[in-house]
Amino acid sequence: MFKKILIANRGEIAVRVARTARRLGIETVAVYSDADANAPHVKACDEAIHIGGAAPSESYLKIEKIIDAAKKTGADAVHPGYGFLSENEKFADALDAAGVVFIGPTAKTIRAMGSKSAAKDLMEKAGVPTTPGYQGEDQSYETFKRECARIGYPVLLKATAGGGGKGMKVVEKEADLADQLSSAQREGKNSFGDDRVLVEKYIPRARHLEVQIVGDGKGNVVHFFERDCSVQRRHQKIIEEAPAPRLPAAVRARLHEIGVNAGRAVDYRGAGTVECLYDPGSGSGAGGGVYFMEMNTRLQVEHPVSEEITGVDLVEWQLRVAAGEGLPNKQDEIRENGWAFEARLYAENPDNNFSPSIGRLTTLRLPESSARIDSGVEEGQTITPFYDPMIAKIIAHGNTREEALARLRAALRETRVAGLETNARFLYRLAADADFAAGDVSTRYIDEHAETLFAPANLGERAIAAALFKRQLDIAAGAGADPWETLSGFRLNKPAKSVAWIAHDGAPAIARITDAASGFDVEIDPNASAAGRRNGDESRDPVRFSFSGEKAAGDFRLTMNGETFKASVVDHNAAKRIFIGAENVDIEHPDVLSGALGGHSAEGSLNAPMPGVVTLLKAKTGDKVEAGAVLMVMEAMKMEHAIKAPHDGVIKAFRFKAGDQVKDGDLLVEFEENE
Repeated sequence: MFKKILIANRGEIAVRVARTARRLGIETVAVYSDADANAPHVKACDEAIHIGGAAPSESYLKIEKIIDAAKKTGADAVHPGYGFLSENEKFADALDAAGVVFIGPTAKTIRAMGSKSAAKDLMEKAGVPTTPGYQGEDQSYETFKRECARIGYPVLLKATAGGGGKGMKVVEKEADLADQLSSAQREGKNSFGDDRVLVEKYIPRARHLEVQIVGDGKGNVVHFFERDCSVQRRHQKIIEEAPAPRLPAAVRARLHEIGVNAGRAVDYRGAGTVECLYDPGSGSGAGGGVYFMEMNTRLQVEHPVSEEITGVDLVEWQLRVAAGEGLPNKQDEIRENGWAFEARLYAENPDNNFSPSIGRLTTLRLPESSARIDSGVEEGQTITPFYDPMIAKIIAHGNTREEALARLRAALRETRVAGLETNARFLYRLAADADFAAGDVSTRYIDEHAETLFAPANLGERAIAAALFKRQLDIAAGAGADPWETLSGFRLNKPAKSVAWIAHDGAPAIARITDAASGFDVEIDPNASAAGRRNGDESRDPVRFSFSGEKAAGDFRLTMNGETFKASVVDHNAAKRIFIGAENVDIEHPDVLSGALGGHSAEGSLNAPMPGVVTLLKAKTGDKVEAGAVLMVMEAMKMEHAIKAPHDGVIKAFRFKAGDQVKDGDLLVEFEENE
């Protein structure tokens, strides 16, 4: 076994690998960029080496710097994690030349399977069924136009060197092909240094199934059953489970057979994943309807669910195989036990097309007592635009699917994140949805359940009560001996009464809080300012309610209308974020003297949804455009984001040109709506 390994990655996977290495008595070396000097993965390792700037191209993708770090620290081997250089054959070759073991497959295997096109060709020769498509060398638009017509729309464009949903575009009709092909090529070039693209028949209600394998490089390959990764946004997985639900026995057997055969076809060494599409509508007799998509020659993000149902540490298996020890167990010694789910907690805004959210994690509370948490960030850390916005993986195991899913829901109800936006509420709604609970999943699941999954939170007066209770406690805690310095609302011979501005129901309002025998009486006056009046209404009726509350283990326990509930209140930028169960809303206490009441940005302006780089202008100043027309394209976190016209109108000016870096909130386009 190795004495010391270098982990050529960051975030949760680097922490994850270091945990197993520590258990096996192996020393670890971290590498870090300027942005990660104090990151958890640096603290998780015995040594750490700085390798460059924040951008991956200046650090985690620099082969020579990582090899220099391995030599300098005397590392016997390098674990690549996933992403970055994990599937880079040049990196594997360079390590071999330097006398350092690559903890992964051979460079030859990476070359064979690293290209989706080459992998499909190889599998077809091995008799493995593949999705109908085109993966030829001719990358001209005319060739793709012809092949898409032959395959039939809709089709799926995929960067041949891609992964993680980058460089993947669904094309519904020929009129969209040119733009989507150009976008897929740009994303492939920016993310993987390769702009080649393949096209496949798009199966709208397919299931995305995959088989975890490990091989010893000598023809021996075992599988760890299958995972279902069908629930995705932007072609990226967000909830995975093992085993796959509602799967015919013949299909399961066919999946496992495809996985093992694919591994044997390339004398696979180490841990890998064989990804397949399953079309339930094509019939399931003898495993029909299963198509090979690609092979990922690395550990997958979702590997923990396979670990949970088998009791196997896949990182340990990677280390033992790379050290020449062979496979620890035979196929008949690998047993299935129960069910497991993984939910990926991302810093992103589901209500804004899942765009990444950048900022400082002012609150991060993860439910470690009720779930396995794999995370590479900590409270107080900043999520930057340079890397994947994953905060944590929340993994739940149970004896049955129902038990595992109940534990996942419980963990998501306890998750608390503030300072930026996350998909936590969205994940809970997905896990709580009846169709998901029934195992009726497909790659179209989110689109088909959008009305439920994206519905706004409705906590009503309970959230206001929690915010006001926190305010009253803060006032009491800050009160001094001088009565003139207190804001407690003292009145001679009358109950104390105080007043607070709040942003209520989308508009500013005054909250009048009066001490009562059992708690507080509240009146919300929405007519306190012109900004509080909407749709021409002269006035609206005040809202009145009463509540009582107490502290409970760092949170609050409140009672309203005979109902007792638990609430968490934390700072969230200029607001308070109120958590009740898995739902949350933000309530502000605006400063009436700051002009915050009713203030808004210039009508018709278009602002950057996140930091990034402008890659393309699709129009010019003075153009008349229709609502939904793409005005410009920006790239952030290796994904392209189209900036579209909100209405029919005229472009008055572009504030940036292609190649310019923009900050979150920067005004990109001056736009004038048609009357």
